[in-house]
Amino acid sequence: MFTGRIIIEPITAERIAALVGGTVEGKPETPVSGIAPIENAADGQLSFIVKPAFDEWLEKSPAAVLLVRPDSPQAPGRCLIRVENPYLAFVRCARELFGVGEPRHSGIHPSAVIADGAKVAGGVSIGAFSVIHAGVTIAAGTIIGSHTVIHENTRIAERCQIGDRVTIHDHCELGEEVIVQSGTVIGSDGFGYVKDGTRYYKIPHIGRVVLEERVEIGANCAIDRGTFGETRICRGTKLDNLIHVAHNVRIGENTVIAAQTGISGSTRIGNEVTIAGQVGFVGHIEVGDRSVFGAQAGVTKSIPAGITVSGYPAKPHFQARREEAALRRAPELLKRVKKLEQEISRLREG
Repeated sequence: MFTGRIIIEPITAERIAALVGGTVEGKPETPVSGIAPIENAADGQLSFIVKPAFDEWLEKSPAAVLLVRPDSPQAPGRCLIRVENPYLAFVRCARELFGVGEPRHSGIHPSAVIADGAKVAGGVSIGAFSVIHAGVTIAAGTIIGSHTVIHENTRIAERCQIGDRVTIHDHCELGEEVIVQSGTVIGSDGFGYVKDGTRYYKIPHIGRVVLEERVEIGANCAIDRGTFGETRICRGTKLDNLIHVAHNVRIGENTVIAAQTGISGSTRIGNEVTIAGQVGFVGHIEVGDRSVFGAQAGVTKSIPAGITVSGYPAKPHFQARREEAALRRAPELLKRVKKLEQEISRLREG
């Protein structure tokens, strides 16, 4: 079983505290040579405790150093680092001290195909059998995986990470530090047809997709290009795996969307929206800032800012819960109604 990541040279608790802005309790010279979640942490490793329900691990964990809340209980004989957000501190340590999740630059593989007219800056890595078409611009520090295809006149800014088997169609634009995970397609045609009699005629999609800075797209997503304008995902927004974003959709800043959600064409989603898994949105509606959507909600109309909805059709969460509770009582209520009908029938006969 994998229990954590090991480094060669130990790091002291004092250095970790300096990185995360924490306060050491115990021996500041305590060495740390790896990281692990609290259940798997071993001697010499760094771990963290966020929720009070896990405070029992203060005594029983063999970890060398623990990142804990300011109000966590005392633990005599342990080396603790008290910090406002232990989870965030652990993530910072994982990335900056242990190199977890950091991109690995490997240069341009000999089998990669880069067309004449493509502009690839220094410090770019391109994996085996990837194809970069003419007119593409790739800025410094970007990493592209294997078997990835980037089509004509696409622009990719600095320090992007593009996984294996990704397809980015023509005229798309990726801002700084965008992450696109494996298997995703950016800029595919939208689902648009005109019917004439018994035949469907395909609508040409000549728009583009824009992913602003620090957007992350999970694995096996499909982000369709605009029909004539653009599909835009604004800065800081994060998409999970297996999400479909249709043509001309706009998703605001710092929104998070869980897996298997589908957003129909021309819908506008605001800033800092939270969308759970398997939510479906009809097209041409607007979703307000900071709204929240429960799993499997079916959104059939525009939603104002700042409310939480769930169910199908999506409605305010408290209303959906009341309706669900009433439905659970329905079988018993039907039995009572039947008994009452029988009683009334006997009274009439008597």
